[in-house]
Amino acid sequence: MSRRRTPKLPSWLPVDPYILALLGTVGLAAVLPASGAAAPVASGASTGAVALLFFLYGARLSTREAMDGVRHWRLHITVLACTFVAFPLLGLAARGLVPFVLTPDLYKGLLFLCLVPSTIQSSIAFTSIARGNVPAAICAGSFSSIAGIVVTPLLAAALLGNSGGGLSADSLLKIVLQLLVPFLAGQFLRRWVGGFLVRHKKVLGYVDRGSILLVVYSAFSEGMVRGIWHQVSVVRLGALLCVEAVLLAAMLALTWYGAKRIGFDRGDRIAIQFAGSKKSLAAGLPMASVLFGAQASLAVLPLMLFHQMQLMVCAVIAKRRARDPLPEPRPAEADPAPAGQSSGSGVRAGS
Repeated sequence: MSRRRTPKLPSWLPVDPYILALLGTVGLAAVLPASGAAAPVASGASTGAVALLFFLYGARLSTREAMDGVRHWRLHITVLACTFVAFPLLGLAARGLVPFVLTPDLYKGLLFLCLVPSTIQSSIAFTSIARGNVPAAICAGSFSSIAGIVVTPLLAAALLGNSGGGLSADSLLKIVLQLLVPFLAGQFLRRWVGGFLVRHKKVLGYVDRGSILLVVYSAFSEGMVRGIWHQVSVVRLGALLCVEAVLLAAMLALTWYGAKRIGFDRGDRIAIQFAGSKKSLAAGLPMASVLFGAQASLAVLPLMLFHQMQLMVCAVIAKRRARDPLPEPRPAEADPAPAGQSSGSGVRAGS
């Protein structure tokens, strides 16, 4: 008796179910936005969700693992430079597309996208598939997320100013209370709650994603009430997708060929490419809700589109990298140790 096979999507076209959930949440906010007496309730719930998210981030991050990765400082500096220097410079260069290609509001969202920290989970997953340096990807993503709590708001203040996303005293206090304090609390309590988080990792994953959906619903509801969606046309959205495709291609090329130029091996180049070319939706959405307030719904639209694009493109690249033959160690790099011993050279690149 033959077993019935469940139809699957092509492996080269990974449509993230969570993106579908996000789109569904946006649709719900369009049809049933939180307004009137429900608006402050949704806003308060969103604030609590942001604090919960960053508490869980802090409680999950192993301080020992992060410190163990310090020895790869050249790689981490390279990833941070790609995330917080190269990306913002490309975002600033896109200013010339306003108003002919992008509206001023869409450009603000695009620039904010360039200021967001890198991802952790997907960077690790793609690095593993491509047989790259997975420990380096873990540490690079973690360092980027930690740095983003401080660097992203500061960059937003410097580059966006008072045009939306500025760093006023009030927004600085919100960042400290909603992002930094919960994160530090999670780090402090990790020794007591870490075991619980490990045992209930799957359930808490739903809490993470549910919290982000709540943030999205609150932001897009406020946008619907204020009528900002009438400012975006289909043509402008198509133009935004084209601009983001060019942005992603530029960063993928820079991280891959630039890392080779400065002497990284294959495994490190893979980690740099996947950690340095991607942006975190999980970190960006809560930050946008704090920094942009009523304009958050339009500000996060470029990030949501870029997130799905990067998943699809990087999945294809990772599968192609996985089929690449691993380079043989050069004779000059071989360890003249006795037979049966290994210097470890080149092993990490293929792990």
